[in-house]
Amino acid sequence: MLSTAGYGRSRPETGCELETPVQHYRFSPYTFNGGTVLAIAGEDFSIVASDTRLSEGYSIHSRDSPKCYKLTEQTIIGCTGFHGDCLTLTKIIEARLKMYKHSNNKTMTTGAIAAMLSTILYSRRFFPYYVYNIIGGLDEEGKGAVYSFDPVGSYERDSFKAAGSASAMLQPLLDNQIGFKNMQNVEHVPLTLEKALQLVKDVFISAAERDVYTGDALKICIVTKDGIKEETVQLRKD
Repeated sequence: MLSTAGYGRSRPETGCELETPVQHYRFSPYTFNGGTVLAIAGEDFSIVASDTRLSEGYSIHSRDSPKCYKLTEQTIIGCTGFHGDCLTLTKIIEARLKMYKHSNNKTMTTGAIAAMLSTILYSRRFFPYYVYNIIGGLDEEGKGAVYSFDPVGSYERDSFKAAGSASAMLQPLLDNQIGFKNMQNVEHVPLTLEKALQLVKDVFISAAERDVYTGDALKICIVTKDGIKEETVQLRKD
């Protein structure tokens, strides 16, 4: 018969107790490097914009790291999330575009690039790229097109979209000013390039005031039938 007499006694001190708590190590391949990207499509233009701050936590690694990458003369991609995956993914896309051009003797269209990116992301669904992508450009008819993606390849065509650390602040403004969501007796006038540019600047200035991961400068890429034009606007740097 087992005795339970000693179960309530305190454990004697041996002098070999651990001074520090046990540390648990785990594989963590991702980190969030902040930043915000935005895209707006108009009747004959498309705008892709991003801030240039690259950070991790409360540390700023770079103040000149834009998240907009030129793919063709009519297509721009904006990537935010884990910067290492952003660079890897854009290199893969650029390599695929070169292979397509050499094989078909023509440049891939914006819609075809979006479909290709979807398959690339889905192929990595079990170990996905930690990247939120937005593609902006012109379609086959010369009209503005914006495609937004989740990290595993699901995508849709939009007229405007924001992604990244300040997307929760930017998207409602875009819904109100461009989409006229839940607004009555409002005339839906076509969006002009000048109004879209001013709106992009206003929303990023507002985001930089409230989001610690967005700031330093704003890079704007404007896609028209004449090519791609770039513009830079300074944001707050604290």
